[in-house]
Amino acid sequence: MKDGQIIKKITKKHMVVAVLFSLSCVLLLGFQSENEKIIQSHASKQAIPVMKLANNEDVGPKTIQVKLQRVYLDGEVSEEIVKETIWSMEDFWAFYDQWLLVDQNEEEILFKQEIDDISPLLKINGYFGLSDDGVLNIYEGKPDEKKIIQSFFQINTQKLKSHHESELKNGIPVMSRENYQEVLKTFKKYAETEM
Repeated sequence: MKDGQIIKKITKKHMVVAVLFSLSCVLLLGFQSENEKIIQSHASKQAIPVMKLANNEDVGPKTIQVKLQRVYLDGEVSEEIVKETIWSMEDFWAFYDQWLLVDQNEEEILFKQEIDDISPLLKINGYFGLSDDGVLNIYEGKPDEKKIIQSFFQINTQKLKSHHESELKNGIPVMSRENYQEVLKTFKKYAETEM
């Protein structure tokens, strides 16, 4: 075989290989492009909502500590701490729309809510009673245990009816909001000074 014929054979083989290679590349790119479309379509359905920070920078979901303070009529404050993952700021604020924002930073948010009821502690184990010096108090447990939760006003024990005095010495259970308000109203008329 002459040199010219070898070059033609090699060139023909290379041409066939080059054409096959080009064709496979086109098919492969078309296949890859279709896969990318499928992946992008799926990703857009699964997209993680982002929230905007103060500087309008996009971030993914953020986990923060949320403190929930409940302030009851009797002055008792309960605090609950929860971890929240914020996926959408709009949903987060909507969830806590019944709460008053007290403070916030990047790691923690403090909400407060005033509850128009007495605390669970009082419902379970709260008693109105009278201290040795005549102050109307609420006690955790019976008044003789001397665990004062809340003090109200000084009572003029000279004007106090004997059955009221006996009730206060034994302890009047605080069972409900209505009961709480009724007892305060009843003994307010015996108060020495207004508070």
